Amino acid sequence: MGCLTAPAALGYFGTVGAVLGPFLLWPRTRARALAALTARAHRLALLERRRRSVFFLDRFPGRPVPGPRMLRYLATRTCAGLLTGVVVGLLGFGAVLVGLLIAALARGTVGWRELLTQVLLGGVLLFLDVQGLFSLAALDARLARECFGPSERELLQRRIDELASSRAAVLRAVDTERRRIERDLHDGVQQRVVALAMLLGRARRGRTPEQADALLEQAHRESQELLTELREVAWRVYPTALDSLGLREALAGVAERCAVPIRMDFALAGPLPAPVEAAAYFVVSEAVTNAAKHASATRIAVRVRRHGAVLAVGVEDDGVGGADPAGSGLTGLRGRVDALDGRLHVHSPAGGPTTITAELPCA
Repeated sequence: MGCLTAPAALGYFGTVGAVLGPFLLWPRTRARALAALTARAHRLALLERRRRSVFFLDRFPGRPVPGPRMLRYLATRTCAGLLTGVVVGLLGFGAVLVGLLIAALARGTVGWRELLTQVLLGGVLLFLDVQGLFSLAALDARLARECFGPSERELLQRRIDELASSRAAVLRAVDTERRRIERDLHDGVQQRVVALAMLLGRARRGRTPEQADALLEQAHRESQELLTELREVAWRVYPTALDSLGLREALAGVAERCAVPIRMDFALAGPLPAPVEAAAYFVVSEAVTNAAKHASATRIAVRVRRHGAVLAVGVEDDGVGGADPAGSGLTGLRGRVDALDGRLHVHSPAGGPTTITAELPCA
């Protein structure tokens, strides 16, 4: 079918192009002549699109818009279709020669040496002909994809690949989060528990009441610091304020615990899905923690706004910059955002400032 539509397109370009040629060369009429040429070519391109849909089951989303790209596609497709016709004609000519060779073999006018030579030569030519057909079919599919966009099948395959990548990223992020929690418990909480136990043991063995009181007072301070660190670890795992008070109060808790002043711009009207709230919280918490610990920042600005069905979360600091998007912290955030079909952008040139923006779909 493509071999049949190619001569029609060639005839169109030959006749209509010849008529509109002078008008295409004159600057004053070029735009109108090009529009007329494109309008007719658009119908032929739609015929090619219908051919791809019927015989190759391609489903292209949207409706193609007439334009120069349509003309380029039709011209290239015409050349490819004519070349395909030549290859198909050679294949038919080869089939006729095979029939003649079989007839000659039946009459006994062909020797075995000549027959072997003809079979070898015909096999090579058949292989080259079939390879040419496969290559031209691939070219036809690629031209249609470039003009009409990816087919629904390709979009579905892309979506499957994205989901597989996001699932792997979520698994890596969960594993990284578990390692971080274990490290916080082992290096922080466990050490303080050991120190508290030692202080209580020394207080029990104190020889004088004054020494026991001093050790008990020190143990009391250590227990308060232990509770604070336990609360910090629990908040890093999952803040309960998200469930009870909402995202605004949870982010206010992040600002209170941060040693760097934070300017909060929070503008939301209405509830958010729980996964989106959790992702937004962890984006802000991780970005603020990195800015306070590694960027030497003196101020941090947090912006949380909703644009239609997308929640935009931005964190900017005036630190030294140079944040590595491939680092463990930002990689975990990217995996968490990708799991919701969101996007995470990190802009951190040397010298600062660092801007982390997350776009989270709320639908």
